[in-house]
Amino acid sequence: MYPLIRLAKEMLKFRGKPLGLFDTHVSQHCCWPWDLDPWRELNNGRTLTLFDLGRVPMCSRIGLNDALMKQGWGMTVAGSTVRYRRRVKIMQAVEMRSRLLGWDHRFFYMEQSMWRDGDALNHVLIRAATTGGKGIVPPSELVAAMGHAGVASPELPPFVHAWIAADAERPWPPMSA
Repeated sequence: MYPLIRLAKEMLKFRGKPLGLFDTHVSQHCCWPWDLDPWRELNNGRTLTLFDLGRVPMCSRIGLNDALMKQGWGMTVAGSTVRYRRRVKIMQAVEMRSRLLGWDHRFFYMEQSMWRDGDALNHVLIRAATTGGKGIVPPSELVAAMGHAGVASPELPPFVHAWIAADAERPWPPMSA
């Protein structure tokens, strides 16, 4: 089940606390028993769901959610890549860091990571698209709707460009058996 109560708590916790467009949103989370896999650690799928608990409030704090609502647009994850490095066990607390890296002509790119005691536990790179009645809305239109008309994206890091290039090589639709 989606953690709606946890998401509501995060949204209320950071309500009225604006954040700069490229600043880092920092939040604290706990691995509850229902977040576990059969090996008694944070489930890989649940990790992506928990990243929502950082990304959605971050988007609210930078003004993205309000702009989406005002325009009647939506936002969808269009791709992700995750690197898992350290286990997260039951009842362990983690610090999550979420930030917008920038955008290209079609997508926004965000990165998030979980940390404990100065160690990086995992990291996700998210590609997200703004959707409207006519399909994908160019990110520059959403940035303008957020009150940042004319603001250009910072140069995306090399690892983001490498991921974009690698993902473009994947066959679509996938090969069938």
